Amino acid sequence: MSYLVDKDGYYGEFGGAYVPEILHQCVENLQKEYLKVIESESFQKEYNQLLRDYVGRPSPLYYANRLSEKYGARIYLKREDLNHTGAHKINNTVGQILIARHMGKTRIIAETGAGQHGVATATVCALMNMQCVVYMGATDVKRQHINVEKMKMLGATVVPVESGNKTLKDATNEAIRDWCCHPSDTFYIIGSTVGPHPYPDMVARLQSVISKEIKEQIMEKEGRDYPDYLMACVGGGSNAGGTVYHYIDDERVKIVLAEAGGMGVDSGKTAATIALGQVGILHGAKSYVIQSEDGQIEEPYSISAGLDYPGIGPMHANMAAHRRAQIIPVNDDEAVAAAYELTRLEGIIPALESAHALGALPKMKFRPEDVVVLTVSGRGDKDIETYLNYYNR
Repeated sequence: MSYLVDKDGYYGEFGGAYVPEILHQCVENLQKEYLKVIESESFQKEYNQLLRDYVGRPSPLYYANRLSEKYGARIYLKREDLNHTGAHKINNTVGQILIARHMGKTRIIAETGAGQHGVATATVCALMNMQCVVYMGATDVKRQHINVEKMKMLGATVVPVESGNKTLKDATNEAIRDWCCHPSDTFYIIGSTVGPHPYPDMVARLQSVISKEIKEQIMEKEGRDYPDYLMACVGGGSNAGGTVYHYIDDERVKIVLAEAGGMGVDSGKTAATIALGQVGILHGAKSYVIQSEDGQIEEPYSISAGLDYPGIGPMHANMAAHRRAQIIPVNDDEAVAAAYELTRLEGIIPALESAHALGALPKMKFRPEDVVVLTVSGRGDKDIETYLNYYNR
């Protein structure tokens, strides 16, 4: 069996496309076109050139000497924080806007939590001279003020969403409503491996540049093209999807995904979807969802705006269901402590999202010869106030 998507848009029992009738044609057109476009020579040439000359790829694979010494393994950090705009998100937005242009779309919408996907979308819209509207929960607008100003500076319209918990789920709801109102000229650049098929597969393919580079880089550094462990944080799942893509069916590689435990899995203030979720439909796909007994979506919580989501990508739900991946909830305290630890040991300030992956390290038992690749999905500039306020409470 393969853990990648099947011809019908499912990962095992998860995935599919559950969309309003008004969006059916949009989604169907995208399903028919996306692989043709991505696999075409012209797309690959332009995409790879932009990744190299604009994004700054390949991102380094850095051997973390002091971190390795502390945890008793050979730990490498995949430095997505060094990309243009400061995170892995740009890999996906560059690819999706090329697909949008190919399909004749002139208006781009996006949702964002931590703001990194919003900044990356606004960036490529400026590059390609397209109108850009970004939906962002009002709570996240406040805690990610710098990213909001970056989006505006890049020419995007940022729409604060006041409904629900005013976070990522609510921003996604509003973006889908917008899409329903403007199906003909609008392309929705989804920021993660969520949403109706083909989005989970399309985003994972565009992010798979991460695992493609890991294969080449680990061969150069260790003499083999696979690590023993791959580690990444997971909210919707795009950096994790890109990290594991070329290894997902390689059983020699253990996959460890850290989700946001919030104040504790049993606290009622958490975003640990795989630990608590039940099978349901959210934002166009069947996956694990944090929901009440009668199927109402529960409000998630995480100190990290980018992981504050009550669902999970269907790729990751399937990996969890079949025990292909080990899922570790990491709470707020553990994530912040891990961020400070990386900063002090290696001089790298990680994003709060990435700090959750780092927070899983103390929960692991490695052998000295184990080769571990952990993806630092973004840099911590956007989270400095949160880090400082956390210890000044």
